[in-house]
Amino acid sequence: MFEKKGNALYYGFDTEKVLIEPWGNGVRIRATKCEKFPEENWALLDIKPVEGEIKISQNCAQVSNGKIKVTISKAGKIEIYKSGGEKILEEYSRNRKSVTDPKCSALEIEAREFKPIIGSDSFHLTLRFESLDRDEKIYGMGQYQQPYLDLKGVDLELAHRNSQASVPFALSSNGYGFLWNNPAVGRAVFGKNITSFEAYSTKVLDYWVVAGDTPSEIISSYAKVTGTVPMMPEYGLGFWQSKLRYQTQEELIAIAKEYKRREIPLDVIVVDFFHWAKQGDWKFDSTYWPNPKEMVKEVNELGTEVMVSIWPTVSPESLNYEEMLEKGYLINVERGHRIGMNFQGETIHFDATNPDAQKFIWSKAKENYYDNGIKIFWLDEAEPEYSVYDFDNYRYYKGANVEVGNSYPIGYAKAFFDGMTEAGQKDIVNLARCTWAGGQRYGALVWSGDIASSFESMRNQLIAGLNMGIAGIPWWTTDIGGFHGGNPNDEDYRELFARWFAWGAFCPVMRLHGDREPRQPQVGTTGGATCCSGAANEVWSYGNEVYEICKKYIGIREKLRHYVRGLMEKAHQSGTPVIRTLFYEFPDDEKSWDIDDEYMFGDKILVAPVLYSGLKKRNVYLPNNVTWKEYETGKIYEGGQVVECDCPLNIIPIFIRDNSDNILA
Repeated sequence: MFEKKGNALYYGFDTEKVLIEPWGNGVRIRATKCEKFPEENWALLDIKPVEGEIKISQNCAQVSNGKIKVTISKAGKIEIYKSGGEKILEEYSRNRKSVTDPKCSALEIEAREFKPIIGSDSFHLTLRFESLDRDEKIYGMGQYQQPYLDLKGVDLELAHRNSQASVPFALSSNGYGFLWNNPAVGRAVFGKNITSFEAYSTKVLDYWVVAGDTPSEIISSYAKVTGTVPMMPEYGLGFWQSKLRYQTQEELIAIAKEYKRREIPLDVIVVDFFHWAKQGDWKFDSTYWPNPKEMVKEVNELGTEVMVSIWPTVSPESLNYEEMLEKGYLINVERGHRIGMNFQGETIHFDATNPDAQKFIWSKAKENYYDNGIKIFWLDEAEPEYSVYDFDNYRYYKGANVEVGNSYPIGYAKAFFDGMTEAGQKDIVNLARCTWAGGQRYGALVWSGDIASSFESMRNQLIAGLNMGIAGIPWWTTDIGGFHGGNPNDEDYRELFARWFAWGAFCPVMRLHGDREPRQPQVGTTGGATCCSGAANEVWSYGNEVYEICKKYIGIREKLRHYVRGLMEKAHQSGTPVIRTLFYEFPDDEKSWDIDDEYMFGDKILVAPVLYSGLKKRNVYLPNNVTWKEYETGKIYEGGQVVECDCPLNIIPIFIRDNSDNILA
């Protein structure tokens, strides 16, 4: 029943096998009803084994490591404690395996339920925990378009969608972190009575748990077992310009020159989608982009880098389709015509789980982009990156290495990270619509997808960015102004844009993007030109008042360049979030755990975005035991109080911690 195997504890009963082993500063727990445990570590790094402490008795066994202890009873029930004895997790089971258990029940509900999938060797897995503390707060889990920073009581789909990125690491106010280390499509419910995690198709239960005294300690321990981001390159620290798409080489160069003429610092300008003739060509359409190498050189001489968008979709009419089909580099569908997406033509995705397909995609990108001087890639998945079940069309996708129903945290970003590393680039940025746990170590900078242009949407993005940081993804950005719609000549939209732009100066990456109204006329009739672009989206496109506001906050971002560089170094070294919940910095301040409309930009700057239309004043809570200086007025406040701040259109409240005002001098 109990057996010590190397540094791990093994438990077996009937057809189930359980493996509990120290991993980093925490403990990894796996269970399966297959003949053996799958070999994948998924998000976890294959790190040096940790000894920990294993004790076995007749009725139970335990594994201790760091500040955590896991026990498993003779009946197979798992409970998890802090080293001081406080119980933090207890499996929810209601059965008669032990009639002396106070929770003995005729309900026959298992904590680890493996429900066989007929016709497959996989299972629909459900893991259930008791909700031990009705006042517990849960944070993290990635990016969801919803308004709740505290996830207790929330039901989350574990799958990727446009604007949704499942990164299933949860941080508890009770001093532990929990990684659901299973990339299957599924569900997580943080209920008042039961917490549950589901995988709709899998062979193994796999999770990692760690305890710590502070959120920063827990997240640092998590980063040690899943990896950290590279060091952000210098061009990532300033302002990025983008719009739905610049339609020609001449247009892009003209915009870069105009920023230079106006003496507005511009770090990056983006060549977005449909600069190609056919999806799957992975090269510039020479009709509209006749000399990419010279274009990049000219823009670089202006002090700006060029980013290029790459899609995973392949048209049957593309240059590479036949070769990729022959070599098995394209995904299949379970039935019907091989179509993965219908946008500007029917296409199929390349198989990002196939290592040879990954190398093929990188080879094309290197030849047509990287060798022309482009060092930054926008990996636009177009559809959920790793989820191979399409809920909208009820269709499974199958690749050469894909199991039906699963999603895989490998592929796109990894291919470009590995390729660029081999090409000699040290610090790598891949702007991606989605990533999974561990994706940060492949240079994944996640943006929040195609979101609405509204104050409600803006509020959701703040929640999304803070929870992504807690989930171990410190590189995050949002489309300033929202993506869908927004007319630069509309006064109401100008207000939203100004508020969003000011907030954007205090995001990990400050990036302007969007599909504005009204649409531009089509330029050309061939290739990607049939995909029209939106209206102008440069900082001078919104009238003089907003233009001056944009210049102000780009200037503030430039003043903060050294400070932001330091935040990126900390993210690289220890996984520290760039934007942080108040409780991350002030865990002993109980009120900080309830604040969801302000945050810390690093450890020195408190930011209180204006998140509602028409506001001229807003209240700001200042965490206690700290002195705060208001940036605009120079007023000094003691922490532990709520202050009312003026916030006309050109101001969002910013407070500098203690004597750190020189960072914005």
